[in-house]
Amino acid sequence: MTQIVTSLAEISDRYKALFVDLWGCVHNGITAYPEAVEALKAYRERGGKVVLVTNSPKPRAGVAEQLTHFNVPADSYDTIATSGDSARSAMFRGEVGEKVYFMGEWERDAGFFEPLKLLDHPLNVERVPLDEAEGIVCCGPFDPMADPSVNRPDFLYAKQKGLKLLCANPDIVVDRGEIREWCAGALAKLYTEMGGESLYFGKPHPPIYDLARRRLHALGVDVVDSDILAIGDGPHTDIAGGMGEGIDSLFITGGLAASETKTSYQPDPDALNDYIIKEKINPTYSIGRLR
Repeated sequence: MTQIVTSLAEISDRYKALFVDLWGCVHNGITAYPEAVEALKAYRERGGKVVLVTNSPKPRAGVAEQLTHFNVPADSYDTIATSGDSARSAMFRGEVGEKVYFMGEWERDAGFFEPLKLLDHPLNVERVPLDEAEGIVCCGPFDPMADPSVNRPDFLYAKQKGLKLLCANPDIVVDRGEIREWCAGALAKLYTEMGGESLYFGKPHPPIYDLARRRLHALGVDVVDSDILAIGDGPHTDIAGGMGEGIDSLFITGGLAASETKTSYQPDPDALNDYIIKEKINPTYSIGRLR
């Protein structure tokens, strides 16, 4: 059974690095959680490394810029690994073809198509209408408030053409302040359920953890998995991902699961245990909010 803790400092000395989720843990999509920021800063001051591991479809630089707007200071983390960076690499390697149908908000997601200098011979990817596409790149829904089922007609057509869907953000939903929005993961899930093929690169799938380890190594430190703690509020992304990678995890119950775990300051132990059993997850530790 998970151990309920009162603060990160209570357990952080056991770990040399943290893989920390952003949305729902460090910020709410609008502004930072001050206690979370202070906890990460204190951890770094004691010598630990903080890798922000996010399912954002943005490149690393775009996330860093966004964090500035959310009042998350640069001294609260060391580096960033994004689902977007992992998925972009796959796109420019040609995983879904050269001509792609784009799903998302272009003003927000245009950075996804910026040239990737890490590859020797990146594909010249072109955005085209669905009827001309060789594949789909999904950074999110066109309308995050609309039910994913509105995409069924397009997905049926795409499935019949045999198009693969590259999902740049496996999250199903996020809470922007008090408003819950659909994410790219909900669309990819629907496409798969309809018989289409979806490709995932963010949590809980291995590519983003490989990227996070490379970013950690680039800091000049070698950390074994037993010395890494994954932190997040997503049961099927952050916690399932940590379980799949053999990494200990700290479940933030006051995020997506606040209602089910009856979290105010801390989760209700019985409600938390019922939730863990229902969702088939096994977080090492749990806490109401990152602090």
